[in-house]
Amino acid sequence: MIKRRTFSKAVSLGTGAAAVALTGAQSQASATTAPRRPGGGVAPTVPTIAPGTHATFPALKHVKAGVLDVGYAELGPHHGPVVICLHGWPYDIHSYADVARLLAGLGYRVIVPYLRGHGTTRFLSSRTPRTAEQSAIALDVIALMDALEIREAVLAGFDWGSRTADIIAALWPERVKALVSTGGYVITDRKAQLEPAAPAVEHNWWYQWYFATERGKKAMEDPDERLALCRYVWTLVSPNWNFDDATYQRTAQAFLNPDYAAIVLFNYRWRIGLVDGEPRYDRYERRLSAQPSIGVPTITLDPALDPFTPPGNGSAYRTHFTGPYEHRTIADIGHNLPQEAPTVFAQAVVDASHL
Repeated sequence: MIKRRTFSKAVSLGTGAAAVALTGAQSQASATTAPRRPGGGVAPTVPTIAPGTHATFPALKHVKAGVLDVGYAELGPHHGPVVICLHGWPYDIHSYADVARLLAGLGYRVIVPYLRGHGTTRFLSSRTPRTAEQSAIALDVIALMDALEIREAVLAGFDWGSRTADIIAALWPERVKALVSTGGYVITDRKAQLEPAAPAVEHNWWYQWYFATERGKKAMEDPDERLALCRYVWTLVSPNWNFDDATYQRTAQAFLNPDYAAIVLFNYRWRIGLVDGEPRYDRYERRLSAQPSIGVPTITLDPALDPFTPPGNGSAYRTHFTGPYEHRTIADIGHNLPQEAPTVFAQAVVDASHL
């Protein structure tokens, strides 16, 4: 999940640039006027739908990209402006089932890939180390874009997905038309991760420390223990989200990927300096350690009930974004923002593409 920051559930509207308070059930009129082309002119209004209106995707696709055979969902016209939606942990592509259909209905081509170690995505070679440095995951997405011949896209994400999108926007801005980053600037500073944080912050990260132990490793490697742990995390980080068994089980199938435990354990252990990454990624990690700025058009979203949301309505990370920018705090919504409030998330994507 997102990098350690000061714990807060403060939801009051600050005075930061373009800060907006929204509710997850915000009423929005349906776009019934003549179609408008995405990426130009006035941003259309996204139709309001109830979360969970769309539970599944059409048949998934596959493409060989970099070190992976990537499983992904695709909706919308092939020649529409591209949006790539990136999930986090412990989630999968179903976080975007509603969002993808909303955007496809407005003319966007929406790509929702399984990240390495998740769902139907597989490594092409058994010899490839099952690592999960932040730059490795970002390069997976660049390779996917290359394989699909996508020159640039709007990148939208939460959790691991936000970090991945932020990295691509920072290191390869020419590939990013616009950015929607839930939780703001979440590129990991490994050096900062070595320092103690406030007790409430350390408490929020209980599973990271758990994964650092042999006991936590055994839990992740046991499918039953793994699924129980991930479900428990859902309840903690999205306290207002009353998901049912079917919703969780659809996503939980992605956690049965044979490389899932290895990828998750590596990612969290790598962040806190317990394991080293592959040398091939060192040059990217050196650049990321400098916390590079992001100059592409960006909307940041803070779910108010997410325990990882920092105080200050985006002020904690505002200086990292140097291009056109808006910040929105979403009231009454937890960590899994696109699935809990799909209309709000989709509207942010549309608005970002028009900044």
